[in-house]
Amino acid sequence: MTGTLPAGHGFATSQAEIREIRAFTPERIPALLASRRRRPFVPPDGRLMIVAADHPARGSLAARGRPDAMANRAELLHRLVTALSRPGVDGVLGTADILEDLLLLGALEGKVVVSSMNRGGIQGAVFELDDRHTGYAVRDTVDAGFDAIKTLTRIDPDDPGSVRTLELCARVATEANRAGLVCMVEPFLSRRIDGRVCNDLSPDAVIRSIHIGQGLGGASAYTWLKLPVVEQMERVMAATTMPTLLLGGDPTAHPEETYAAWKAALELPAVRGLIVGRALLFPEDDDVAAAVDTAVSLVRPQEVHVP
Repeated sequence: MTGTLPAGHGFATSQAEIREIRAFTPERIPALLASRRRRPFVPPDGRLMIVAADHPARGSLAARGRPDAMANRAELLHRLVTALSRPGVDGVLGTADILEDLLLLGALEGKVVVSSMNRGGIQGAVFELDDRHTGYAVRDTVDAGFDAIKTLTRIDPDDPGSVRTLELCARVATEANRAGLVCMVEPFLSRRIDGRVCNDLSPDAVIRSIHIGQGLGGASAYTWLKLPVVEQMERVMAATTMPTLLLGGDPTAHPEETYAAWKAALELPAVRGLIVGRALLFPEDDDVAAAVDTAVSLVRPQEVHVP
C-alpha cells in the first residue's frame, strides 16, 4: 500500500469531517492506512481483547432487544471509539466502511485490526447460508496492513448454499496461511427453524463445527478459531489445538451470568481471549466503558485498569 499524507491533514475530529473527507479527499484513507502505527497481533501476555463490529453489513442491527440498535452510524462509531480507548483493548473486527471510519478518527492507531470477509448471508434472506465473499479478500487485508481476516462458516446439511460457503472459506484459509496472515474461522452448525437460521449451540454441534472449520484450507499454521461460549466448554475445547477467541453474541442472560460464563471459559488453556461486539457496545446499563473494562478484567485478571 502506498500513500502520502498531506501535511496538516491528519485525523478527522468529528462525524461531519468524516463525511467531508469521504466526499472531497478520499485519498486520505489510503494515506492513513499506509502511515498507521501497527503492533504485533499477539501481545507478550498472549491474550487478546477485540471488539467486533461487522454485524451491520449482514443487515443484523439488533442488540439487547432493540431491533435498530446499530442503525445509527454516528452512535455506533461513538461506542466503538469509547471501547477502543479503554486500557487493555487490543483491536477491532469490522468491514471496510466501519474500519475506515475508525481509521479517519485515529482509533486504529496501535491496534490489531481484523477484516471481515463474507457478509453476503444477509439476515433473513432465502440465500442467508450462501454466505459469499462480499467483504475483504486476503489481498485487501494485506494491502491495508491489517492483521487477520475472519470467515463466518455456517453449515446447514439441508441447505445447498453451505457447500459454496465451505469452498470459499477453505480458499481464503489457504490464501491467508500462504500470506502469513491469521485466518480466524467462525464455524457453526446451523438449521432453519420456522424459516429463520439458528445456530446449534449444543456442545456436540459446536465440537462437530470445530472439526469442520479447522480442517478448511491447504495449511493451518495461521488458523485461529472464533467460538461461542456453550455448556461443557472444557470438552468443547478438547476438540482443537488452534488458538481460540470467544465470541459474545447477543446475550439475553443477566450480565453477571454472561461474565461468569466467559470467565470460566477463559481459564481453559487454548482460549486466548474475547472477540465481543453487541454485548459490550450495547450493555444492559448502556455504560460501554464499564462493560469493556469488565471484559478486559476477565481476559487479563492480573492487569490493573485505570478508569
